[in-house]
Amino acid sequence: MEVRCILQSLDYDQLPPEDQELLVKAHEAASKAFAPYSDFKVGSAVRMSSGAIVMGSNQENIAYPSGLCGERTAIFAAGAQYPDDEVVAMATVSPSLIADSSGFSPCGSCRQVILESEVRQAKPIRLLFQVRDEKVLVSESASNLMPFSFRVLNDGLKRNKG
Repeated sequence: MEVRCILQSLDYDQLPPEDQELLVKAHEAASKAFAPYSDFKVGSAVRMSSGAIVMGSNQENIAYPSGLCGERTAIFAAGAQYPDDEVVAMATVSPSLIADSSGFSPCGSCRQVILESEVRQAKPIRLLFQVRDEKVLVSESASNLMPFSFRVLNDGLKRNKG
């Protein structure tokens, strides 16, 4: 078996306008993050198939792990607000000075949630990652980030049980 992870590294001005807009919204979301414990602010913006954009940011809590990452905040809000729409793309950013662009990507829990959204809708989600105003990493699918994800037959949903 061979496993490949394909990510592109692009300058902001090389991106199509809809990706640029999504990154701007993700930076806006990051400015609303509540991260007094880690000082690591993260913002995400999700573009739905209807064109709607849903934003989320990390929200920390002193009773760790009660907080929530920016990616899951955005994905869960999108599912609650637009249950019949598909997620087309997601941008995740961090303006934090301690963020390292060579290692900035979703945590394992967020990867699993994004991938499950992809599996549920049977379409890939375009992912964009940016630290401050540095280059943007682009993945055409969450499966690039988690090739050995947790899965069950028929996606495990009760609707598939005979």
